[in-house]
Amino acid sequence: MHAHPELSWQEHRTTAVLRDRLLAAGLPAVVAPMGTGVVCDVGRGGPIVAIRGDIDALRLPDTKDVPYRSTVEGACHACGHDLHASATLGAALALAATLEASGTPGTVRVLLQPAEEAVPGGASALVAAGVLDGVQAVFGLHADPSLEVGRIGASAGPITSAADQLEVRLKGPGGHTGRPHQTADLVHIAARVVVDLPMSLGRLSDPRDGLNLTFGSIHAGNAPNVVPTEARILGSLRASGRGAWEAAPRHLPALLAAIVEPLGATWELDHQRGAPPIVNDPWAVGLVARAGSAIVGADHLGPTQQSAGGEDFSWYGDLAPLGYVRLGVHRPGTDRVDIHASSFDLDERAIALGARLLAGAAFEALLDLTA
Repeated sequence: MHAHPELSWQEHRTTAVLRDRLLAAGLPAVVAPMGTGVVCDVGRGGPIVAIRGDIDALRLPDTKDVPYRSTVEGACHACGHDLHASATLGAALALAATLEASGTPGTVRVLLQPAEEAVPGGASALVAAGVLDGVQAVFGLHADPSLEVGRIGASAGPITSAADQLEVRLKGPGGHTGRPHQTADLVHIAARVVVDLPMSLGRLSDPRDGLNLTFGSIHAGNAPNVVPTEARILGSLRASGRGAWEAAPRHLPALLAAIVEPLGATWELDHQRGAPPIVNDPWAVGLVARAGSAIVGADHLGPTQQSAGGEDFSWYGDLAPLGYVRLGVHRPGTDRVDIHASSFDLDERAIALGARLLAGAAFEALLDLTA
């Protein structure tokens, strides 16, 4: 998978490889309703729990000098989704044998999810398609290079943040920089938006929700003596709490109008909603901790902090308790490289540990639900 990465909603080869491997094991794998991704039920009857692995890659070159380096120009598994999918596949194969041998009732729904990196992502599409209906718990993991291989981080409560994308487009008549009073000075207005919009939005948000609006791109004009007719500003909106995230679409248009319109320009807002924060359920995390302790030992299992990064796994939490954990992937003795870096790599011993962790958590959940 690492050598053949595919971007969001383009994971056709990856889908076929994963589906065929499950079919070869005699499991009823089908392509997800969106056309990429795989859904497969393991076991039969009883309560239903789910395990999820995402399968898409990032739009990023692979700069590692390794035999499994990406063969696709400009695409790379720099977030660990190849590990997530491989571990989920391994868990599915292990559970198929374990559930049959033990006679444990229940079903594990295997979700090999596309387009986690897209906005909106594959998780919301699976929810909309009804794939999560009847599921009573969902377990997932994420590669964490801050932890050495063999360590697991798990905590109840918020574990990621909401993450949206914004594009603000400003328009005006243009003109001469010597006479800015005769036009709408878009560079000045764009600067006001960059400074005032985050500040004003923050005053309308509960500070406990940790709302953060940060702009990463601003472009207006090409000459020093010309007032441009258009400006474009790109940014991301993040929140550690769901309340402020849900209220932001109501506040943003009113605040933009108050900043831009008195200065003579017009504005358009393209607000791409991402996903709310993942909020781990104490019961589900307890099951993960129980499984993790059996695999790596209690001394290698610890709490983990909330990240400002977004993850669409959170959408499953509207239907079922979540158990989302961080899996150590750092190879001891090597430089630590963060995810989303073009040189990101991991210790492949983490794949088997991740498979055992997901299988163990799902099995523990079925035991609890059928007790």
